Amino acid sequence: MASPRTITIVALSVALGLFFVFMGTIKLTPRLSRDAYNEMKRAYKSYVRALPMLKKIGVSSILLRKSIGALEVACGIVMTLVPGRSKDVANFLLLLLVLAVLFFHQLVGDPLKRYAHALVFGILLTCRLLIARQPEEQPPEKRILSVNGDEQPLIHEAAPEKGKLKVS
Repeated sequence: MASPRTITIVALSVALGLFFVFMGTIKLTPRLSRDAYNEMKRAYKSYVRALPMLKKIGVSSILLRKSIGALEVACGIVMTLVPGRSKDVANFLLLLLVLAVLFFHQLVGDPLKRYAHALVFGILLTCRLLIARQPEEQPPEKRILSVNGDEQPLIHEAAPEKGKLKVS
């Protein structure tokens, strides 16, 4: 049976991955929601206006929106479908992306209700990454101690103390 840690990581990976695929698709095409797409276009225009250095280096609002959308879709697909450590890389990239979006929202002075979802998903990404990076705890009967190259069970687990019964 899968451990609660594994179930949590898989559930968070799939939920977060699907969310970012959805949000990235909205940034890329109006097919899912024309209103949301138009709102994204307007928002990214205000982000580029608030950061004139982006304009100076040749980053237009369209390029910024499409780059962020494509990165969200790619990382969302990895988080949903691809096994292994690549999920952690995608998680980290999405976390950096969420931090950048929070910065943009603060820069243009958006109210909290406009970026509350980014805060929540940033927290979820952080939790998923922290859970995934924790080492798997070994069951007590498998813990061993290496002494001079010999592996031995830990002393307190090797045998019950005198006068006490070991009940399992």
